[in-house]
Amino acid sequence: MRSLAYAGLVVAGVCTFVGPSAAGAQVGPVVDAEWLARRMGDPHVVLLHADMRRTSYDEGHIPGARFLDLNRIVWDGDPAWGTEMRSSEEIGGTLRQLGLHDAIEHVVVYGTNPLFASRTFLTLEVMGLAGRVHVLDGGQAAWVSSGRELTSVEPEFPRAGVLTLSPRDDVLVSADWVHNRLGEEAIALVDARPDDEYTGEDGGLGGRANPGHIPGAHQMYWEELIDSRASPYLRHRADLVDLFEKAGVSDGDTVVAYCMVGWRASYTYLAARMLGYDTKFYDGSWRDWGTREDLPAVTGAEPGASR
Repeated sequence: MRSLAYAGLVVAGVCTFVGPSAAGAQVGPVVDAEWLARRMGDPHVVLLHADMRRTSYDEGHIPGARFLDLNRIVWDGDPAWGTEMRSSEEIGGTLRQLGLHDAIEHVVVYGTNPLFASRTFLTLEVMGLAGRVHVLDGGQAAWVSSGRELTSVEPEFPRAGVLTLSPRDDVLVSADWVHNRLGEEAIALVDARPDDEYTGEDGGLGGRANPGHIPGAHQMYWEELIDSRASPYLRHRADLVDLFEKAGVSDGDTVVAYCMVGWRASYTYLAARMLGYDTKFYDGSWRDWGTREDLPAVTGAEPGASR
């Protein structure tokens, strides 16, 4: 897994994200279309349309949104495997090119795919923007369903300014970190994959990895957290709490989210953060764990180890 350079980083002229909103009202990880509409045109609010390809942005985006090419913040690991976080230097450079600077109070992220927004949210929190990065609930579909229009016009924005990043070392965890804590009562492993991947019925993605899941991990497929793909709103808070409890999470636990390559678990991370859990993210996920012969795996529908 590629590592982030955490301590004492100053990104090439891009220098800890310290915005003036620290003294203002606290805004949670998720905001709605009404919240965003009231702040349209506010120079301290930046809106990012996140996608792997620019096509959806060009076809129509929320007015004022800047296009974030996700390829600039994630990288492809081994061929055909997928996603891990790029270096702090690369991510910092991308954010600066998007016009982010220290006076920005809120960065609102959305996408046509809810996982694009949650993966960006995770990345920007790791970069030190916790409290200032938010996901638009329901994404672009929510904006349209609220009666508001899209545009194909790309906004102009200044790219000069100082952006100070303080990358965190307390969010991303490694396989060894997880392995050393298997069985600990306060560590709640949550697997965001569907049934066949969790149980191992998929054969470990056709033999490319060992089948199954991390011992003690409870399954909570990420799509359970939203109403539906067509209506990608987060479910009501009480429903989310119930889902996490059924996934073995108790008050005071540290949630550790993982999936296959780090996309689906990013939504688990977002929901857990919204509920206030101490949350970690195993970016390597099963692509990392399931290809190592020195790490245990469990097949079947049960977690396989008591907490």
